[in-house]
Amino acid sequence: MNIVLLEPEIPQNAGNIARSCAATHSVLHLIKPLGFSTEDKYLKRAGLDYWKLLDIHYYDNFNDFLQKNSDAKIFMATTKSKKLYTDVTYGENDYIMFGKESAGIPEEILLQYQQTAVRIPMFEQARSLNLSNAVAVVLYEALRQQDFKGLLKKGQLHRHTW
Repeated sequence: MNIVLLEPEIPQNAGNIARSCAATHSVLHLIKPLGFSTEDKYLKRAGLDYWKLLDIHYYDNFNDFLQKNSDAKIFMATTKSKKLYTDVTYGENDYIMFGKESAGIPEEILLQYQQTAVRIPMFEQARSLNLSNAVAVVLYEALRQQDFKGLLKKGQLHRHTW
């Protein structure tokens, strides 16, 4: 899977998302401008020692991302969609894009992706979920649909056996 963050603002969120991507062998795509330096200590701390496992790509802007991924099937995660994230079928090489924490994905972009815009249901008075939580929810649904291909499906105890 491919996780795309459009102009992320908070280093701790990006670090947590990077860790989720590393743990699931998903590719992380960051579209600038970023609200932090990639050397930020909070970003590094949130990702812990998973950075060496991460496949990460950077883009100057949304158009740069589209040019470099011209064949990408992109799902737009937004609170504005009519369709739930569980209502679609994800392919193993699809892209799931999330907008910046303060504003989400611009509506001008969403209008071009009406058929692949998805949302996570929540209480009406809630504005949105934390970005790293939203990524985890949608990413794991996409991976579930792929039968968690390539991921360890069976847990093991460290000092004992089941």
